Amino acid sequence: MIKRYIFHTEAYPSHALNVGLFLFRVSLGLIMAFSHGLGKIPVKASFVGFVAKIGFPMPELFAWAAGLSELVGGFLVAIGLVTRLSSLSLAVTMAVAGFLAHASDGWAKQEFPLVYMICFLFIFFVGPGKYSIDGLISNKN
Repeated sequence: MIKRYIFHTEAYPSHALNVGLFLFRVSLGLIMAFSHGLGKIPVKASFVGFVAKIGFPMPELFAWAAGLSELVGGFLVAIGLVTRLSSLSLAVTMAVAGFLAHASDGWAKQEFPLVYMICFLFIFFVGPGKYSIDGLISNKN
């Protein structure tokens, strides 16, 4: 039962759709991991201070959560493993970045995290597609 909710992926009949999901998921996940997550791990004091400044309790914990979400979550989305959980974690992280971290910076700074948020929500709802580790796991009986 739990396997179905964690690893479940839809069986889309279209080869083109599955290839498109694969390319979208891999590129989005790797961009997130390398462009955002890699620079946050290990967490620096300045990032912890920023997390505290935007109002989070236990800023060191939340700074690590954001960094790991971006780095590990990005890699997990790219390979298609626990994709729905990873993409939801990234969508929440990007919502925080867009609505809290960059709220006073104007639309130009909010735009990218919000676009990322929408992309990760798309993956959350649609799933990773056939060409993913989740797809291999969910199709085994």
